[in-house]
Parts: sequence; structure tokens; C-alpha cells
Amino acid sequence: MPLPSHSRSLVFYNLPVETLEALLERAEQSHGHMCAGQVLGVRMAMLGCRAIGIEDPRGADRKKLIAFVEIDRCAADAVNTVTGCRLGKRTLKYYDYGKLAATFLNVKSGEAVRVVALDSSREAADCAFPEIENKYERQLRAYKLLPDEELFKVERVSVTLPPQDQPGRPVSRVQCDECGEGINDRREIIGDGRTLCRACAGEAYYTRL
Repeated sequence: MPLPSHSRSLVFYNLPVETLEALLERAEQSHGHMCAGQVLGVRMAMLGCRAIGIEDPRGADRKKLIAFVEIDRCAADAVNTVTGCRLGKRTLKYYDYGKLAATFLNVKSGEAVRVVALDSSREAADCAFPEIENKYERQLRAYKLLPDEELFKVERVSVTLPPQDQPGRPVSRVQCDECGEGINDRREIIGDGRTLCRACAGEAYYTRL
């Protein structure tokens, strides 16, 4: 269903960058399908950028923005689509909190906001389209139309980004005394006179066969 005219005019910061409809189309192409999580991710990224004065995240403002996502699901891909932030550029940070939330940092101004999808938005979707039997379809339709305040909690936050987490060349590189592999950006663990990578220090996510 086409979005209403007021949704087509929704832009980042009073500039004709991209409409909600256009961003949803691009998010669907990038992610492979459209779902409620994609809609929430697109809208939270638009809201977050707008709140910190980022007008053109994929263009003129691309070096000003860092995004932190708290879940590895559909919304994270949508945030990437809208902002252009990427893990490989060190402008997209992932924290495994299991929350449909993201923080947006303007590194030039220091302003940051954390945007959280409200659980109550599901009830709001039920009320908006009670005639639709499938709850996922209700959410998909409603999340495109409901106002921001019914979908999200927005809070001003402070984010400290140490040098080893910032974009650019690695600030350090050492070798693990156990496996000999290189470690960038102060991720090593030092103890008992040894320098170890996190895996050799007991934090491995894999088991060698």
C-alpha cells in the first residue's frame, strides 16, 4: 500500500535527502525482504540522525556519524541502509544487548541520542489495524504510519569513544604470546607477564578441532 502524502514528505532535517518510502524500498533491496523490524530500523535511524543534526548521513555528513546497534536482527541492517555506517569503516558498532535500540553519535558536535523501540508499539499496531488478522502484517502497516512518540523512546546520552575504537588506522598492534596471531587496537589481555588475545585468554567463541 502506498504511503500517505505526509509520509512521503518525511525527510531527515528539513532537507529533501530521501523520503521514508524511498528508504524503505532501499532497505528491502539491501536486506532481501520487508518486515516490521526493517520499518522500525529505518524510522529510528531517521529520527536519530535528525535529533543530532545529521542532514545527509550517506553524503556530506558521512564522517560525522557513528551508529551503535544493540541487536543483530533486521533493524540493524536498516540502520546500516539509512546511515551508511559500516563495521568495516568502524562507523557501525555492535553491542549484543538483545534490544531493538540504537545510539547515534555526531562526532563533530558530541551530541548523541539513544532510540529504543517501545514494546507498547505492538499494542498500538493492534489498535491501528484491528481488522488485519495477521499480527506481523498489522505491525508492518502500522509502523509506517504511527507517530514517532508511539514507536520510540528517545533519550539524550553521552558516548565516550576511545582512540582505539575510532575510525582510521589501528592505534596499536601486538602479537599473542600463545597463538602468535596479531591483535589490533588494544584488544589484548595482559597478565602474569604475558600478552594474550581474548581467545587464548579464555574468551573464545570457537573450539579448535
